[in-house]
Amino acid sequence: MGDQIRPLQPGEPAPAFALPAANFDGLVSLDSLRGRSFLIGFFRGLHCPFCRRQLGQLAGLQPTLRAAGVEILAVINTPVERARLYFRYQPTPVMLLCDPECRTHRAFGVPRVEFVPNGSSERPEWPSRTTMAQFGAARINPTGELPEALQPMEANVVLNARDGFELDEADHAILANHGTQLVGHFLVDATGIVGWVQIEARDGPNSLGIFPTAAQIIAAVGSLER
Repeated sequence: MGDQIRPLQPGEPAPAFALPAANFDGLVSLDSLRGRSFLIGFFRGLHCPFCRRQLGQLAGLQPTLRAAGVEILAVINTPVERARLYFRYQPTPVMLLCDPECRTHRAFGVPRVEFVPNGSSERPEWPSRTTMAQFGAARINPTGELPEALQPMEANVVLNARDGFELDEADHAILANHGTQLVGHFLVDATGIVGWVQIEARDGPNSLGIFPTAAQIIAAVGSLER
């Protein structure tokens, strides 16, 4: 049976968390952020090229959001040692937190997709449950970089090769254990209350890899300020 967790909704309190940072010293917790608004994105591991691209977009947004009093945090399900090695060569100003078991993803209610076993009478219900046939039929090209829309796993392979990104043992383990984790963005106000939520691919697998744009995030921050 797939996850039946429900994403947090605007007006609900953010759950407590404390995670190690890959590019800063120490732990970052909800308590340490009290009194500050923040945008927190929950991503798959570094093996996901679309997640890496979104991290780049968030880095570009950081000056604008900081000017509005909003910090940016990104949580990836890559072990902290692996993340530190990668970001030594690909630095980012975004506060990068590591949760290889996706516990914080779960606490915020970010879904992951599970596959209905062959021959099961269980009814597929995206995004918690899907069939291999439905996932296999999906075609994506969310950034427009591909010459044509490809099956999601094939798109990952093509873009990783283009980026020169080679998966190591840690990446393969995360992909095997959490490869169907979806991505979620949450805007939390200075009192710890969720003000805006965006969950990846709510309408089906053809929307995988589509994340909020800079304009959408800036608009959400403006709404939070009002």
